[in-house]
Amino acid sequence: MEQVLVVVESPAKARTIKKYLGDGYKVKASIGHIRDLPKRELGIDVEHGFTPTFVTIRGKSKVINDLRKEVKRSSEILLATDMDREGEAIAWHLQEVFDEASPPIKRIIFNEITKKALQEAIAHPLDIDMNKVNAQLARRVLDRLVGYKVSPVLWKIFYKGLSAGRVQSVGLRLVNEREEEIRSFVPKEYWTIEGRLAKEKGEEFEARLFKVDDRKPDIATEAEAKQLLAEIRKAPLAVDAVRHKDKKRNPQPPFITSTMQRDAASRLGFSAKKTMVIAQQLYEGVVLGDEGSVGLISYMRTDSTRVSDEAYRQGCSYIETHYGKETCFKGKRSFKKAKSSQDAHEAIRPTDCHREPSSIRRFLNKDQLALYELVWRRFLASLAAPAVYETKEVDISAGTRFLLRAGGRKIKFAGFLQILPDKKSEKEVWLPELEKGDPLSIIHIDSSQHFTEPPPRYTEASLIKELEDKGIGRPSTYANIISIIQTRDYVKKERGTLYPTELGEKVWNTLAQLFRDIFEIDFTVRMESELDKVEEAQEDWRDVVTFFYKPLMADLEQIKGKHTRFKQLIQEETEEICENCGKKLVKKWSRNGPFLACPGFPECRYTRSLEGDDQIDRQCPQCGGRLTYRRGRFGRFIACQNYPTCKFTETVTLGVPCPVEGCDGEIIERRTKRGKIFYGCSRYPKCSYASWDKPTSQRCPECGTTYLVEKESKKKGHYLKCTHCKFEVTL
Repeated sequence: MEQVLVVVESPAKARTIKKYLGDGYKVKASIGHIRDLPKRELGIDVEHGFTPTFVTIRGKSKVINDLRKEVKRSSEILLATDMDREGEAIAWHLQEVFDEASPPIKRIIFNEITKKALQEAIAHPLDIDMNKVNAQLARRVLDRLVGYKVSPVLWKIFYKGLSAGRVQSVGLRLVNEREEEIRSFVPKEYWTIEGRLAKEKGEEFEARLFKVDDRKPDIATEAEAKQLLAEIRKAPLAVDAVRHKDKKRNPQPPFITSTMQRDAASRLGFSAKKTMVIAQQLYEGVVLGDEGSVGLISYMRTDSTRVSDEAYRQGCSYIETHYGKETCFKGKRSFKKAKSSQDAHEAIRPTDCHREPSSIRRFLNKDQLALYELVWRRFLASLAAPAVYETKEVDISAGTRFLLRAGGRKIKFAGFLQILPDKKSEKEVWLPELEKGDPLSIIHIDSSQHFTEPPPRYTEASLIKELEDKGIGRPSTYANIISIIQTRDYVKKERGTLYPTELGEKVWNTLAQLFRDIFEIDFTVRMESELDKVEEAQEDWRDVVTFFYKPLMADLEQIKGKHTRFKQLIQEETEEICENCGKKLVKKWSRNGPFLACPGFPECRYTRSLEGDDQIDRQCPQCGGRLTYRRGRFGRFIACQNYPTCKFTETVTLGVPCPVEGCDGEIIERRTKRGKIFYGCSRYPKCSYASWDKPTSQRCPECGTTYLVEKESKKKGHYLKCTHCKFEVTL
């Protein structure tokens, strides 16, 4: 029996699709990309139209050979990779590695992995969209040119291993510029006046000073506030006007990539990268017991809020059944599109809204369930009627100069809020029955001092919104931008907010001086627009690359031979003295962080750590020299000061015994290849204990476990937790 070969990217997606296609179809996974530009060379022939040279990715030869064997057994090949540019490029690379004599190759695309969507896609196969492929090719070539032309400049100024991404550097710029705004911000003092008033019957309510002499109050000092308070306290108070009004609050549109990432960050505490990993799992399929692998949400890389007619009808039917006809919005909403929106796909939604989160809870892990429920609720809420609030606004005259205002509101009709409640439940405030002319008395009134605040640091959610609003990057790139600038140690996240590291500031300041034009926000936004035009067949991809490459080469020409001068600019002279030659030490950078070094290098090779007291009150057991703390690729360690003559080293422990029974090792701080800190046993590889959380020597008072780990969250702050019984200790 002849078979049709269907090729997807991942095994999970393959399992889900195989379940729906059944006999006659062989579904195989390419495990992502199979070809890319070579790692250790540019791989682009700049002189001949930026022609790229693609090579097989290391470890993918076996995958390609397996696919070729299946190709020979097949009568037709369907490439079912994701429906974005990246997926189209993978499909093209697959086609390129198959033999010319292979059977017909077609492309199928679908917005969700359901039986109906797959049948529809197979019934209408397509050719590979070379415009999409070219747009992705242009992006890849541009990013490689930046990596291979700009990064070496940073190596000469800082150290080898640093990198500068075309779009990520603009993300770094935004974080740095926000930090500069915060540092330069000068707080301005202002005062407000609020009080508690009462009717003759004694019913009390809150009011605030709203106008002074028919203008909004601008109270700059305490003296002004006291003077106004004294006048208000003497003035007769009476109700001047009462206004009743119903106010509608409309639901937000169903998720697009950016709003899903932002809402998952604010409601669930997920990073953008984590959100996309989980969304990919939900899209590709989760095993639901006897039902097998099921795709739970539609495609998750999209900037469109459109919803198919079938999904709309299904959603409305669900709302009417479970919440009543009055809760379903009459008619199909259209939502405002972002300027940069391509509107190519549907919004992110459940593939079947009748599959309630509670009914599949046991099949999903905690994070999958949380994100699925968020997508499910947001989609249904977008189809529901507006919430209606009854509002009351009361103006109160205090003599002839002052007007105070009180407001209250309460829900009249919950509408979409029945499905997707607010993140924080609002405290409803209502006012007593008041009529114009009613006399009032002051129970208490006072002034409060305030200061204007600087703009807040970006969170992942607010940075994604800024990138989206400015048109920097596209839905598939937001998570990558934020992940990369943190992985490179240019940006740190503390209590949910992003701030530039010292290295991140130095790198951006250097890029700003040397390559200001190619990292300009407007220039980057235009590049995204040009890539969109390539996809729409309005531009040739080589012209777009040339447009970017010319200013890049002009910048590189300007800085030729000036690396030493720029290197000296970032080196700060300190008051610390070299123990060998007496010169003032300078601050330098290495892949392990900043350190102090003698400017007399290479004649004098003296260096010192910047981590405070780096000297240890012990002698080297090999040569008798002093021991010092040093930082290496995998964290801190102890070394002899006479290195490289003496190469003695030993690990730095936390003084906490390894919790694995029978192990006599101690816990040490280590780093992953990407620089993330974790904690492991000093006896590794004999003992494989590892933890992302820092263990302490404190015993659990609840179950007696020998250690607690340090944790931190927005709600709880810094606290200790037992990994066995989950007991928590607030610090």
